[in-house]
Amino acid sequence: MELITAPLLTAPIHKVFLDENLDLKNSSSCTCPSPNHQLELRLPLRYPIHNFPHHTSPQPLTPQTTTLRKKKKRKWASTSDILCLMDALPFPIPIDIYTSLIKECTDSGDPETAIELYTHITQSGIKPPLSLLNRILIMFVSCGLLENACHLFDSMTVRDFNSWAILFVALYDNADYEEATAVFVNMLGQLGMLEFPPWIWACLLKACACTVNIPLGMQVHGWLLKLGFCDHVLLSSSLINFYGRFTCLEDATVIFNGVSRRDTLTWTAKIINDCRERHFSEVLGDFKEMGREGIKRDSFTFSSVLKACGKMLNHERCGEQVHADAIKLGLVSDDYVQCSLIAMYGRCGLLIDAKQVFDMTRNEGKVDCWNAMLMGYIENGLYIEALKFLYQMEAAGVQPQESLLNKIKIACASITYSSMN
Repeated sequence: MELITAPLLTAPIHKVFLDENLDLKNSSSCTCPSPNHQLELRLPLRYPIHNFPHHTSPQPLTPQTTTLRKKKKRKWASTSDILCLMDALPFPIPIDIYTSLIKECTDSGDPETAIELYTHITQSGIKPPLSLLNRILIMFVSCGLLENACHLFDSMTVRDFNSWAILFVALYDNADYEEATAVFVNMLGQLGMLEFPPWIWACLLKACACTVNIPLGMQVHGWLLKLGFCDHVLLSSSLINFYGRFTCLEDATVIFNGVSRRDTLTWTAKIINDCRERHFSEVLGDFKEMGREGIKRDSFTFSSVLKACGKMLNHERCGEQVHADAIKLGLVSDDYVQCSLIAMYGRCGLLIDAKQVFDMTRNEGKVDCWNAMLMGYIENGLYIEALKFLYQMEAAGVQPQESLLNKIKIACASITYSSMN
């Protein structure tokens, strides 16, 4: 479901309203008309107003004038310039102009321009339609003005699904899961149980998991059963993740077995649950089954399987086999896969292999890979190498995790104490 369906202006605003000879950014002043004097718009012009030339037929361009025009830089008018110009004109600003300016501000993400534009709209005397208010909500959220978005939402006398969904997603993206779930419950009370798009149910299930709101999550499961949505791949994987988060593997297994079409999300959700419960053999079995069924295995799948291989200490060289599969599928350069490979080899004591993978990433400034390599040295008791590696991290401008620094400090203190005795 698309949030906004109102038409937008396709042409840039300066091409619609401004003459290219006007330089609004260098304008000395722009006065608004008052009831008692004539309209006066002071803008820099190429010619004085009292001596404006009469245009004749265009003359052919000479090479010299062509060169001059190429060197001239095109200057774009800002939102403030456009608003100032429109204030000086003797007619109200059309809503389409505000819509275009809101879209530009949403794309730029400038909070100051967003506040200026909203203030201008409120002072213009127009009554914004619901579609424009929804666009302003999106603009505030895109510019990081969540409090302004909440204030505008509370002041809206009429709200539709788009209004509620914008605020819900904004709170969800801000990790304010308690408020997000409250907004969703209120939306249900106001709009009823509509056929919401699957992604919004998936976000709600994750919010329930993060806030440990098991009753609401189970209610969501009941709603989805009633609506017949549990067979949807996104929602089935979200339910598997939800129940797996609270070690309800039987419920997760029932959902997994009831899905008619399993995809990457569904299989990966099951693998994550099995890995969390230390069912490492099942993790490897599911990984192989995905390959046999031709299911795409993404970077998150490999990351979870490599974690299981590390916990199994590379039993039967399973980690190296997964590494080979990652190379075949072209995923070995992925950040998650590289970090997981370094961590797996480090946990298994294969520091040479871990260093080879790390050397592929060290020039790209991936902090997680640096910390994974440092963890490998610490876990294998190579504290001298860990100290040397810390100097390399400092030279590369990489900040190690505080927990890893504490482990090195404790280890060095223990070694010093033992040598003294």
